[in-house]
Amino acid sequence: MLNDSARLAERHCDVLVIGGGPAGSTAAALLAEKGYQVTLLEKAHHPRFHIGESLLPANLPLFDKLGVRDEIEAIGMEKWGAEFVSPWHEHRQVFEFGDAWDKSMPRSFQVRRSEFDEILIRNAARKGADVIEGCRVRDVEWLPNAAGAVVHAEHDSGARETWRCRFLIDASGRDTVLGNQLKLKARNPRHNSAALYGHFKGAQRLEGRQAGHISIFWFEHGWFWFIPLADGSTSVGAVVWPHIMKTRNKPPADFLMDLIEQCPALAERLRHAELVSAVEATGNFSYSCDRTHGDRYLLLGDAYAFIDPVFSSGVMLAMNSAFVGADAVDTCLRQPEKSAMALKQFDKVMKHGPKEFSWFIYRVTNPTMRNLFMSPRNIFRVKEALLSVLAGDIYGKTPIWPSLWAFKTIYYVASLGNLKHTVVAWKRRKLNVRYVDNPEGAN
Repeated sequence: MLNDSARLAERHCDVLVIGGGPAGSTAAALLAEKGYQVTLLEKAHHPRFHIGESLLPANLPLFDKLGVRDEIEAIGMEKWGAEFVSPWHEHRQVFEFGDAWDKSMPRSFQVRRSEFDEILIRNAARKGADVIEGCRVRDVEWLPNAAGAVVHAEHDSGARETWRCRFLIDASGRDTVLGNQLKLKARNPRHNSAALYGHFKGAQRLEGRQAGHISIFWFEHGWFWFIPLADGSTSVGAVVWPHIMKTRNKPPADFLMDLIEQCPALAERLRHAELVSAVEATGNFSYSCDRTHGDRYLLLGDAYAFIDPVFSSGVMLAMNSAFVGADAVDTCLRQPEKSAMALKQFDKVMKHGPKEFSWFIYRVTNPTMRNLFMSPRNIFRVKEALLSVLAGDIYGKTPIWPSLWAFKTIYYVASLGNLKHTVVAWKRRKLNVRYVDNPEGAN
């Protein structure tokens, strides 16, 4: 029991942001610029480790708006495209972002997230947000008549503090503070996977401008990412079916190396590499909340939904949600009569991103989808439209949607033509859904 001296006085702010990742730091910076008194509470201390090092071209205009592009370029490795490698195909397939529909976004960056996230949170502080690290939110109480919230938090020292805010933003990532407290969070029944990852030194990279490409390696049990970083290290991770992760009976590092050996193309790239970090494991991790907002609160980024990282969409979705979220909060506080319309637009944008990426994610291990990725054709400009999705260009005015519908039609027709393999892939996915729901009775 803490004594009275450990309980700090209640403080006030216009907007309180939970979480200092890309979504929270971006929202805090934008709202502080708009003149609001913003408090950001982050449970950790930056710099801190985080996975998700591969950015998309669509991130760059957001960096420009925040005024941090030069800082990001200084720590990043140029990423001009992506490489896909399949054991069921004799060739590798390389995509360049410059070949997308909109030719003005030809590159992005690979970044070490500890450095990247620190740039964003320090920018929020420079813009006027009160950034408090080492402070974990423990509970949220709602004020009557949609007047805001009272947030109870605990510092690393054990001291407890309370904030009264007019609006609350949950950008707590996979902690999903409000998602858990309000029981909004549910496992995504359509996609189940687990991940194991670490950093290597001495990995063999592609040559020339392709050295910074992200590489995706398919293998029997899922896929690997291979992300080159500017300091010479390479992030390598395996995303596998849950039942594969459940077979682990050895330390994570040994299990990761066993999985790598099952993917000869990747194993060759790592033949002379050295594991230089601890190997982290995370269980079945795809989820979503049943709403994006409520009275005087928003869910941003991973606090709303987390999807498979195969297309590196996480940071872009998080930051974009912060931009639309900041506009929605501004409208709710300055023009409350327009709140309903602003929140409706926010909800539409929040659901759009995960929906568009998820259609591909649900099918990325399907043989038909692999074949289309490995042998792309630009009939009806479908290749350009697909590259636009891979670049994160899904929110603007680029007219990719008719071509994406054409791509999906091609996929469904090809799936019927490859019915045997399509059914096998469907049964495998259903088995893993049942396995997660009932591990004992899946067989």
